[in-house]
Amino acid sequence: MLPTRAALENSRIIAPFAHLVLRADLWRFNRRSVPRGVAVGLLVGIFALIPGVQLVGAALMCVPWRGNIPLAGAMTFLSNPATTPFIMVGAISVGNNFGFHADLNTLDHLYRSGAGLTEWSRWMLSDGAPALLLGLGVISVVSAAVGYVVAALVWRRVVLVRHARRRQRSGTQG
Repeated sequence: MLPTRAALENSRIIAPFAHLVLRADLWRFNRRSVPRGVAVGLLVGIFALIPGVQLVGAALMCVPWRGNIPLAGAMTFLSNPATTPFIMVGAISVGNNFGFHADLNTLDHLYRSGAGLTEWSRWMLSDGAPALLLGLGVISVVSAAVGYVVAALVWRRVVLVRHARRRQRSGTQG
């Protein structure tokens, strides 16, 4: 059971943001909001890598960018526990290409040995964090840009096919 609009507007937590997040244009699927929602979802989903933060961050970023909130939320699920290790290794590799020297063998060892928070923190405070953050930034921005273009092209294609079918139906009936 989903809460009603009135229940969300009366919620202590959501009430301050209700007038922003509950705007109808943020929930509609149109040629502008769909690519923006895809881009915001990819940007936040890849950069944040923290499940609860991704959804909230994507929804809040959709407000100023006027992106589609449901689609942005769905795109954050592309980074999940199965894909996160690959994203992290790729981000560290990208970061290393920019001059950082994070050791991927140490990352692999920490992952395979089930290292605790102390070991992960120690590695992150060395060269790991700058390489990871820069790599995540680059990958998320590039993914968002590609996602925006692909979503815009797919949306355009869907609209063209829909119009062609409509013309075809009206031509055969008339």
